[in-house]
Amino acid sequence: MQNKPRYSIESVNHALVLATALAQEGPMGVADAAARLGVARSTAHRLLAMLVYRGFAEQDDDRRYVPGPMLRGALGEPVSQLRRVALPLLQVLMTRSGETVHLLVVQGRRARFVLSVECDRVLRVGDRVGRELPAHLTSAGRAVLATWPEARVVDAYGGGDPPDPGGPDIDGLMRDLHRIRKQGFAVNDGLTEEGLTAIGRAVRVFEEPPVVGIAIAMPTARYRAARLTGYVDALTETAQLIESALAAPG
Repeated sequence: MQNKPRYSIESVNHALVLATALAQEGPMGVADAAARLGVARSTAHRLLAMLVYRGFAEQDDDRRYVPGPMLRGALGEPVSQLRRVALPLLQVLMTRSGETVHLLVVQGRRARFVLSVECDRVLRVGDRVGRELPAHLTSAGRAVLATWPEARVVDAYGGGDPPDPGGPDIDGLMRDLHRIRKQGFAVNDGLTEEGLTAIGRAVRVFEEPPVVGIAIAMPTARYRAARLTGYVDALTETAQLIESALAAPG
């Protein structure tokens, strides 16, 4: 599980929380920011002013704070739209599964977490928004890679001559992706963090082959193989709802 640093700097943490909220959720006022952080309006105003100064925020015509150039360049409107559509559906998935759920975007060989909805259990997988991990280790990342043509996977993982010494064994990865392609989902059993198990599925939006995946993540101690079919069914239904929502006109 991801733990808060022992010697954290609360003002830095607050600024990063606000930057993430702006990037993922869109415009907010000072009162919204204060409520989000549980701080005074004056504190929220100072934090937002610093984000504006550093290019992470700017104010629109209504004096609300919106993502600045630093965030717009990193995220982009398609992912912002994806997050807006997926958020209520992932909230339902979290309630249905009783576990934390994630939305990831695969870029090359990296999987970036763009949305997390935490469950309310004491022992749970935490928010991963903003983190990047090797795509071939995450459940959602591997599910996405399994939908790609073999040549694209080889290109992403430097399977040339000589192969990338820091990457996975290409032949082994291909065998794994072939199995995942047949079953339609992937399982991460401690590959990214000891004591964490996750089940992932690709979501077919924006690009073909897909670059988006969703996952249900939980402490390994709570995972039961007997529930795997239920997790996969819930992921599949959620992915289809996201796909339909984004395909709808308007």
